[in-house]
Amino acid sequence: VYFTPKNCSRMNFLKKTFSPVLLTISLLLLINTIYMSEIYWAGNKRSFYGMYYLVSSLLIFFSIVTFFINRKIKEYLIISCISIVAGLYLVEGYLVFKEQLSKEQLSKEQLSKQRYEKKTGKKFDSRNWLELYESLKKKNNEVVMSVPGINYFQKNYSIFPLSGISNSETIHCNENGYFSLYESDRYGFNNPDTEWDKKEIEYLLVGDSFTHGACVNRPNDIASVLRALSNKSVLNLGQHGNGPLIEYASLREYLNLGVKKVLWIYYEENDLIDLEKETNHNLLINYLNNLNFTQNLKTKQNKINNLAINLIEQRIEEYKEILERKTQETFISKLIKFFKITKVRKLFLPKTKSQVGNFEIVLQLANELVNKNNSILYFVYLPEYSRYTMSYDDTNYNLVKKIVSKLNIPFIDINEEVFKKENNPLTLFPFELPFHYTSEAYKKIAKTIYELSKD
Repeated sequence: VYFTPKNCSRMNFLKKTFSPVLLTISLLLLINTIYMSEIYWAGNKRSFYGMYYLVSSLLIFFSIVTFFINRKIKEYLIISCISIVAGLYLVEGYLVFKEQLSKEQLSKEQLSKQRYEKKTGKKFDSRNWLELYESLKKKNNEVVMSVPGINYFQKNYSIFPLSGISNSETIHCNENGYFSLYESDRYGFNNPDTEWDKKEIEYLLVGDSFTHGACVNRPNDIASVLRALSNKSVLNLGQHGNGPLIEYASLREYLNLGVKKVLWIYYEENDLIDLEKETNHNLLINYLNNLNFTQNLKTKQNKINNLAINLIEQRIEEYKEILERKTQETFISKLIKFFKITKVRKLFLPKTKSQVGNFEIVLQLANELVNKNNSILYFVYLPEYSRYTMSYDDTNYNLVKKIVSKLNIPFIDINEEVFKKENNPLTLFPFELPFHYTSEAYKKIAKTIYELSKD
């Protein structure tokens, strides 16, 4: 390599500016991390931003060191940094190109529409939730949307609601060609309100969106099918986005003395991931640290309703902005995303820490609470879509099953009892796509639970 006077001049300039520029970038990264972690997410995702704190702090230290190293070493560092940055942008370019190719293929929504219309001869409801919401509002001004607990993580509210808006027609989701709707009960759950007046409850369910009833109507959700099979009362406390700690908190707040059986419905794809977020929440962690802690949510439904209504209004405004950005996305905005190496950073997002230890604590406390209530706890294990499309790692499954066995909780394995008995398990997912379960799948799951939990 020959260094001309011009090249030498450029290298000298780089040597002079390298350390100040690196220090400035490092400080800006730290400031942005503090803003996102402590202000935007109000400290509730601090563990997620831990890696960013570490990287920015190391960069600051490294940039300070570069002020004092000799010129030759600095020259090598400059060349190395330029090579690394160039490599990152080459990878980013490849990922952008790959995504563009995939966009040319049919999306999940398009596949759903084609398969639904071919199978049923009916028109697939292609409206987005906002279009449906505005349409239903014209007929019923009291219609609302499901507001999952995940919406309350961004800010530290005075309470953390575990349910939705009460006594309202509630929009849920569309994966089967139609939007599922339900009339919420007095506490904002997906139940006929009269269930709360029954002195004896055969089943009480806790879980996430699968328990909630996504994306089917009554009487096809798990709770409704159990209600029909047993001809007894069933209460469903499931909510979209719930994880184990929220489910335990729901038992603490809403478990009645007359409940005979409690179904803990666990979804293998994300329940342990959800638990990390929950155990880092300033209010939810109180359910673990203080066995006498309660929010008395049964007496605060009006406050829950008001919070949820405000969140719906915010969500509408945010969604309108998203739609506008999608239609007005310019070359400049795409260039900014490319400059920020958005896709490469996703490859290095902090991995979820193992929550198996916390999960055992939560489940043990739940079991103790249920036993104290003279009820019986059943653990229902739901399989995810990818289990049937790739070589599946059963590490977490084995760990969870071991914990359940250790606590002497009856274990109902839906993969073994339902999905494995199908010639093609994917038929239990809408249009064989990675959605929630079909109505038929929910019915088979409920029938299995009923048969394995009968007296």
